[in-house]
Amino acid sequence: MFTGIITGVGRIAQVTPMGATADHGKRLTVNCPTSYLDDVGLGDSIAINGACMTVTSLDTAGESPFFTLDVSAESLDKTAGLDGLGAVNLEKALRANDRLGGHLVSGHVDGLGQVTHFAQVGESWELRILAPSTLAKYLAYKGSITVNGVSLTVNRVADSAEGCEISINLIPHTVDNTALHSLHAGSKVNLEIDLIARYVERMLSSGATA
Repeated sequence: MFTGIITGVGRIAQVTPMGATADHGKRLTVNCPTSYLDDVGLGDSIAINGACMTVTSLDTAGESPFFTLDVSAESLDKTAGLDGLGAVNLEKALRANDRLGGHLVSGHVDGLGQVTHFAQVGESWELRILAPSTLAKYLAYKGSITVNGVSLTVNRVADSAEGCEISINLIPHTVDNTALHSLHAGSKVNLEIDLIARYVERMLSSGATA
């Protein structure tokens, strides 16, 4: 489990195909901030742009610590930003005694959104994302949404034939301390809906009662 509070910005420094066809996944090498991996071990979970992945090797001895992870073809097909070089949001798995600063996040991407607008408004930034229609019922005013692993609050919802556009306000701290600053109109982003909304929808659709 995660909280959507980014603990570091890493960089995918190398992408190595694990086979010769599209049915094979890729091995990623991710550079991390100094000391970021000091409490990480083999097999630990780290969310990369909101997708929960497993540490398969790590090196903390050099000036630029790094770890590797294997991404399956299925995961590559269902996520964005894990198949090329560039900055990524990192979050280590939640400990039982940690503060829950954002909201409960599973690290499982529910769908891909597309940035329709990203511009500064005053001291903050407005981010608008077109989400798939299948996720619309989970998106609500003042509800939570995870975008590339970042826990954010929805400020506006607009349904259309193309999907569900949500508007989010980003404070300068969020822009400066995550990889969201690299987004632009047309960028694909990983979306995870609120965990509680998922269970509420399931109970309602199955006719369950409290």
